[in-house]
Amino acid sequence: MDTSPDFSGHEVNAHNETTISRIPKILPHERVFPIQIGTELFKLSGASLSSDAPSYFSQYFLCQLKTAESNGEDPTTAIRTLYIDRDPETFRDITLHLQGYHVQPRDGTHFVRLFADAQFYNLPKLISQLYEESIFICIGHREFQIPRDIFSDPGNSPNFFSLGFGAFFSNPTDLFPGLDREGLIRPPSILPPSVPHRSADTFAEILQLLKGYPVHIRNDAHRAELLRDCRYFNFKGLEQRLIPHHISFNQTRQKKEIVIRVEDILKSGISILKEGPATPADSPVAWVNYARPFVDDQASELVLEIGGETTRLHFIASVARAEFFGEVRTRVTRLFEVIATKLNLPPTTRPLGLLMATGGANSQPASPGSTPLSGDDFVSVVIEPETAITLDGQPYSQADLDANAAAVPFAEWIVRRGQWRLRIQGSTTNPKSSLECVLLAVKLDAMTSERGRNDARGFLNS
Repeated sequence: MDTSPDFSGHEVNAHNETTISRIPKILPHERVFPIQIGTELFKLSGASLSSDAPSYFSQYFLCQLKTAESNGEDPTTAIRTLYIDRDPETFRDITLHLQGYHVQPRDGTHFVRLFADAQFYNLPKLISQLYEESIFICIGHREFQIPRDIFSDPGNSPNFFSLGFGAFFSNPTDLFPGLDREGLIRPPSILPPSVPHRSADTFAEILQLLKGYPVHIRNDAHRAELLRDCRYFNFKGLEQRLIPHHISFNQTRQKKEIVIRVEDILKSGISILKEGPATPADSPVAWVNYARPFVDDQASELVLEIGGETTRLHFIASVARAEFFGEVRTRVTRLFEVIATKLNLPPTTRPLGLLMATGGANSQPASPGSTPLSGDDFVSVVIEPETAITLDGQPYSQADLDANAAAVPFAEWIVRRGQWRLRIQGSTTNPKSSLECVLLAVKLDAMTSERGRNDARGFLNS
């Protein structure tokens, strides 16, 4: 049996006939129709014009054919040239699309011209194809081509591109919503999307991170640049990957823990790990855990870092209390409120007269004392023998602390930077709740006086 291939062209012709037969016969496939765009004349077959229809072209020539048929005229002589005052260079690419070639935008200007003319000519297939194409945008006077699926990671959508200019191209059927096409000579002009006031270099690194490639973070200033633009473009998932943090497994405690700054804490990442009923009153009830939203699958025990010299420790005999200042005070208060909500504690009530005098509950100054987890504006602190302490630039031990407490019953420390675990335990002193949140000191860098602060000062670089 002869199995040699047939080079006669019958199979190829059959394939072409099958392909052509898939094109709807809106216009006669074999007939040629003249279209003048600007100063150039294009002649396209009925098959090409029918391949992406119904369109402005197919409707125009179909109307002429029907008119000629009803008047008994010869269709060949009845067909008139369609004149459109648009860019012939852009239309040349559209003719390639109508002839079956894939047309890919070269840059942002080419993209918006194709998109606008595809809408103007009402070419549904080309509109749909362009809608799936990469996003073209100029960041800091540098053009980027961004695949749409790069934003599919959790937390990175919706973002600047889908909520901003991307919404302009969000509806493949109508680029110009609300625009009356009746009598429209030409569509409105569209500028290529541009964000001139952001850094092109920083955005290029953000794209590398979104694509899964590592980017070396050179220093804190570099990290701050990346985070600032992640927030600008609303890449929340990437932002959570970039915030300063450290996750490790504590062999001593047999727990995984995460160190993170108080300003980077988000409500959705907080959880409570309960350990059972509390007996006696000061035994642990639960520990505050944290998982970075969109990034961490499991929560880890939270080690909260607070810096900026915003914490003051008050020592009265052997009891320590923490006072917070500025924005950190508000952040700690909000954190306590979230923890109280997670524990299903009732909201704090204030005397009616106080609420009326100060303008209501919303006008109350943010402080830990306004939450169910603290009896007053100072927060209970526990310093253990394992706490690593540097005081006035020198190592400081629990024995030193006990000796000083006996000699000087009242003392104050300013904490430059501290790391704290958050323990929920029973309380006999909190009038608002049977529970309180205690800060368990992990590591402290503190000073007792202005001398300690001055010792840590550095001279300006000349």
